[in-house]
Amino acid sequence: MSFNRLLAVAKKEVIQILRDSRSLFIVVIMPVTLMMLFGYGVNLDLKGLPVYVYDRDGSQQSQDLLKHFQASKYFTIARVVNNYPALTRALDDGHAKMGIVIPWDFSQRLSEGGPVQVQALVDATDDNTANVLIGYTQAVVQGYSSGIQIAWLRERGLQIQPSPVSVETRTWYNENLESSAFIVPGVLALVMSVIGTFLTSLTIAREWERGTMEQLISTPVSAMEIMMGKLAPYFVLGMFDVVICALIAIYWFHVPFRGSFLTLLVSSAMFLVVVLSLGFFISVLAKSQFAASQIALLITFLPAFLLSGFLFAIEQMPVALQWITRILPARYYVSILKKIFLKGTPTALLYADLVPLAVFAFVLAALATRSFHKRLE
Repeated sequence: MSFNRLLAVAKKEVIQILRDSRSLFIVVIMPVTLMMLFGYGVNLDLKGLPVYVYDRDGSQQSQDLLKHFQASKYFTIARVVNNYPALTRALDDGHAKMGIVIPWDFSQRLSEGGPVQVQALVDATDDNTANVLIGYTQAVVQGYSSGIQIAWLRERGLQIQPSPVSVETRTWYNENLESSAFIVPGVLALVMSVIGTFLTSLTIAREWERGTMEQLISTPVSAMEIMMGKLAPYFVLGMFDVVICALIAIYWFHVPFRGSFLTLLVSSAMFLVVVLSLGFFISVLAKSQFAASQIALLITFLPAFLLSGFLFAIEQMPVALQWITRILPARYYVSILKKIFLKGTPTALLYADLVPLAVFAFVLAALATRSFHKRLE
């Protein structure tokens, strides 16, 4: 293999990238755009949910209950209405995610020590949000109820019963429970899929469409030199984008980074070899830029988005899909990213993800090498 010939092919590919405005957009703008879109646009944190209230009692006790809801970061008392139809109308038109109805005898029942029921009407068009809302509501009401019970016993000089066993929760790795810390590291996998597979899937197909493949075949450049020369610029650009995205995640979105930056670069390089080889293999088979781009999008970007654990937990998927994710390189790369960023897992403990990723890199690199030949077909 001649380094000069390889460098010449790489230079030719760099010139092609600079001439193609679409490639430049994908390489330079797309990573930053994806980081911003997913960092700000995809927010799984349920905070400040709008709540409408119909307080039929209007007592000090009912106001105390509403203050507990207002004090919670998960709720915002958007409006207090004075009739039931106004409450249901707010739920119908989407102005409220939940409606609270306090009965007319709320304070009277509390003073008597009897059971009291507060009605919560929840918009369940989004079942996940509805389940979380119900859980938050029950927690607020239980906290208020415990305070009322203690006050009621003290007023009557009765002995306060021992508190039941409770769970003291401490969150690790994502202490503030921010969805950006969960989402943003996984964006690197999407960026690598776009930069790697999508762009390299056009390299050989572009040569065939423009009729320049015959010129390459007639040169003394070997098939390996053509492949390495064409993929080298995308590898450098991909590693550059990894660094840029990591810096944005750490310093812009304040995602904790507790692992080794060297491990991040090594694992990213392995994943880049996977996606570059896959893109080159697609380009050799397709021989059409449109077909190659569609195939690349179908088999890399969409699986990386849906089945890698980037947004949806693999453990919650059907068993059949869980087994399918095992043949997706993005699954292992996303797992590595989250462990490096959030957990700071030592490199020695990442073998369960690094080894499969290395196997994919070797197999796909060998497949791409064997698929390309210097001959007209």
